[in-house]
Amino acid sequence: MSQLHFQPLSPALGALVQGVDLTSKLDNVVFGQLQQALLDYQILFFENQPLTPRQQRDFAARFGDLHVHPVYPNVPEQPEIMVLDTHADNLPDNDNWHTDVTFIDTPPLGAILSARELPPVGGDTLWSSSAAAYDALSPAFKTLLDGLTAEHEFTKSFQEWRFKGTDQYERWKKARDDHPTVVHPVVRTHPVSGRKGLFVNEGFTSRIRELSQKESDALLAFLFAHAARPEFTLRWRWKQYDLAFWDNRITQHYAVADYLPARRIMHRATILGDKPF
Repeated sequence: MSQLHFQPLSPALGALVQGVDLTSKLDNVVFGQLQQALLDYQILFFENQPLTPRQQRDFAARFGDLHVHPVYPNVPEQPEIMVLDTHADNLPDNDNWHTDVTFIDTPPLGAILSARELPPVGGDTLWSSSAAAYDALSPAFKTLLDGLTAEHEFTKSFQEWRFKGTDQYERWKKARDDHPTVVHPVVRTHPVSGRKGLFVNEGFTSRIRELSQKESDALLAFLFAHAARPEFTLRWRWKQYDLAFWDNRITQHYAVADYLPARRIMHRATILGDKPF
């Protein structure tokens, strides 16, 4: 029998999972428990899980097809594993609230992040529950948001000035050309749980289509700030080989950039999802 134990970490989201070794192949019972727990808690944390890139890829692939990021580097022999290696010569760029890869038609179901090398102090990550943020809105405000759609742009986070003049510029230009603006609902319904959650984020959402630019800017500014309220968030202090698995459909996250000039290396596998509705 499975000995899985889930310890909730905050009222809004998050649980620490104990009693599982992710370096081993999981049986269907344990896999099913983890699937359900992801729905229940929105993000799962596992301690001391020294997965190889291939093991991380294989674990992630049980949940769906994997995304290969158009710009970030990856493990050469395992292209589905993205490498986030930040230091004084490669500055962090995830220090804003964002939902991963919403610049595609079918944004990720989730992502699995493994801590490989950490600074002596700092480098925490925060997550926010988009469902808790939506639930806290007044009925009148929910009515306002109903039916609104928003544009998501690759270039809002991946700006040309960061890549021009570097050996990554041609790759960036191809990624820009391959990823035109996409449109998603401002409020998304989770395809499995049915919960509603805000689906706009500072990293990629540029404007709300049904509003004037000034109205859109004002409403997005409110929603970005609202989603970051402490009541809806948790903060994880990484240890080496910690692993986090979050439901990207109903969360946002923020990688705190407070550790330079120290180095921080993370490996991420990204699981493709479906078209938001």
